[in-house]
Amino acid sequence: MKSILLHIGGDSCMTARLQVAMDIARATGAHITCLQAVSYEVFAPGDFYGSAMAAALPVVRERAEALRAKIESDLSNEDVSWEWLFMYGMAEDRLLEQSALHDLIVVGPHDVGDERKSASNMVGKLSLAASAPVLVVPEHTTRLDLTAPILVAWNNSSEASVALRAATPLLGNSSDVILASVMEKSKRDRPEFPATGGARYLSRYGIEAEILELPRGDASVTDALFAGAEMRGCGLMVMGAYGHSRLSELLFGGVTRRSLSDPQLPILLAH
Repeated sequence: MKSILLHIGGDSCMTARLQVAMDIARATGAHITCLQAVSYEVFAPGDFYGSAMAAALPVVRERAEALRAKIESDLSNEDVSWEWLFMYGMAEDRLLEQSALHDLIVVGPHDVGDERKSASNMVGKLSLAASAPVLVVPEHTTRLDLTAPILVAWNNSSEASVALRAATPLLGNSSDVILASVMEKSKRDRPEFPATGGARYLSRYGIEAEILELPRGDASVTDALFAGAEMRGCGLMVMGAYGHSRLSELLFGGVTRRSLSDPQLPILLAH
């Protein structure tokens, strides 16, 4: 991966995703584009003359400039190639527009201004519509060692296959690639792609993959995947973003959505 698109925002996960973007850039020789999108949309019922918006503009602008100054100062001391892109508008819209000429989008797990443990609508939109895979970095992440084991969540779907292909440039750095499946009883009405096919695909890139079946027991599929990743010392999980019912699931299938509500490690998504 040679071109990383990094979402810049004043949320609690900013430090973590900046560090991860730099880790990937160093490991792959990639260039980081820092995209800071600022929206001046202030919703104030009854504010017909825009007085609330006028009062908010200087505060929004000051915070954005302070954040930029801090991150640029941090980056100036790092051995990575980077540039700054400032745009007006909603972050997900600007990231989506810029995704076509980038290999990876790095974001946090929450929507702007929302620190609850719930799946991000921005992540959902980007995962399903962006031209590049999306890497979701939780707040507690201190670094991303691409040589560490990587777990690929495999459910025999085309989405899992797409995610595997999208992650291949990163998988080549890993010491141990694990195609992990959790047995589910539900029947599928779409073509299935067995994990052996995924392993054959990776072998053509010189990557050996282990096929692992995780016991579910009484746990959810999400918990089984996280437990498997922790057991094997994985630093990254790869997952296909899929929607059983995009309206009822808010763009995500149940497993994907639950995984992103409280991610235990960075998750790379593709659809």
